[in-house]
Amino acid sequence: MEEENALSLNITTESARLVDSLLERRHCTVTTEQQEEDSSDSEMKNINWVACKDFTVEVGERQIGEYIQTWELQPCWLYSLDFLCSTEEEHHTIYHYRACFSIPTSRRPIQGTASVYFVVDISKIKPQTLPVEVRFIVESNRLVHTPGRSRFGEKWLVDVIESKTLLRRALDL
Repeated sequence: MEEENALSLNITTESARLVDSLLERRHCTVTTEQQEEDSSDSEMKNINWVACKDFTVEVGERQIGEYIQTWELQPCWLYSLDFLCSTEEEHHTIYHYRACFSIPTSRRPIQGTASVYFVVDISKIKPQTLPVEVRFIVESNRLVHTPGRSRFGEKWLVDVIESKTLLRRALDL
């Protein structure tokens, strides 16, 4: 059913999973042990998200970009951020974005990519002065993250790219 909805709305499985997370109000976060480990390493960073009444597609894109800047990524990572679509639910308008990461070099400008999918939830029933709700998920992963509750790991991007490279090599054989 989830995949059917994703296809009919022309959104990814990852985006569909994020929407389900928002609508079910399940806060899927890292385990307690991971949270304790993450807090001891460094503070989980976040930004001040805009109020629902002030949200636009462009503001969402700018704020997601600001949030990505809080991640501790090596400077060699480049990304592009795209607005994918918006979907209407009974009590929500949900905006979908994709950040596509890669490490281009002069020898290999086009290499593997790893995407991080974001959704921004604008509630139609909560006070419009409250901030938007944001969730994100890394391509091919199932764990849904909430900004400020989990610390982004550069290794997540590396793992996605390595998995794609291994698959590509296996298929070439």
